Amino acid sequence: MTSPTPDDYAVGLLDDRPDPLRYDYHTDDPEEAAGMIAAMIPWGSRVLDVGCGTGALSQFLIDTRGVVLVGIEPDPDRVSAARARGVQVHQSTFEGEWVESLGKFDVVVFADVLEHLPDPAAPLHLARTVLRPSGVVVASVPNVAHWSVRWDLLRGRFTYTSSGIMDATHLRWFTERSVRALFETSGYRIERLSHTLGTALALYSERRPWRNLPQYRVRKVLRFLTRVMPRVFGCQHVIRASPRALES
Repeated sequence: MTSPTPDDYAVGLLDDRPDPLRYDYHTDDPEEAAGMIAAMIPWGSRVLDVGCGTGALSQFLIDTRGVVLVGIEPDPDRVSAARARGVQVHQSTFEGEWVESLGKFDVVVFADVLEHLPDPAAPLHLARTVLRPSGVVVASVPNVAHWSVRWDLLRGRFTYTSSGIMDATHLRWFTERSVRALFETSGYRIERLSHTLGTALALYSERRPWRNLPQYRVRKVLRFLTRVMPRVFGCQHVIRASPRALES
């Protein structure tokens, strides 16, 4: 029997099952997730990309950071897309003793993965077992305290969508404070926490006054607002964290 994937959990919240390839893109913009994640990874690292999806980010890291990368992805359609890109990927979930057979890594990446899991602390604990002594975890998670979510809640709306912050496959929701707590209680020290602009969010082409502004103006305004109020205008939290020494 095939285990359900996060996309299966969206049934009943959307009109149709979400497209498994809907996130098959990444931008090299240094103010968006892929660019920020790449900047947190040392050149030539051995990287484990957990929930690597279609391999779009994996390929970007290989091309721009010279990494040696291994991916893990449970969805068969996304695995096929990643392998078509030449990414070495295992079709599996990130759990069990078999993970240790992959060897040690300099970096474990959770790019928009933790929010899809019922127990997001579990993979963070498991990541410690495959990290080299100087290794780090790099992760991105959506910011549920984003202004758009706050505004909708004021109007009594909590509407699921097929992608973005309100993706119907999200099982956990994070503010900056709660994502810090997740990492710290899981035995990590946060070295860096940044926020993306999220200029690709559909709301910036659909809602006023944003839809009436040219794209370059939207970006300029968002850059200013995210710098001044990152917890309100940041689209994603991007974290680099290192394991704390285990207590004896």
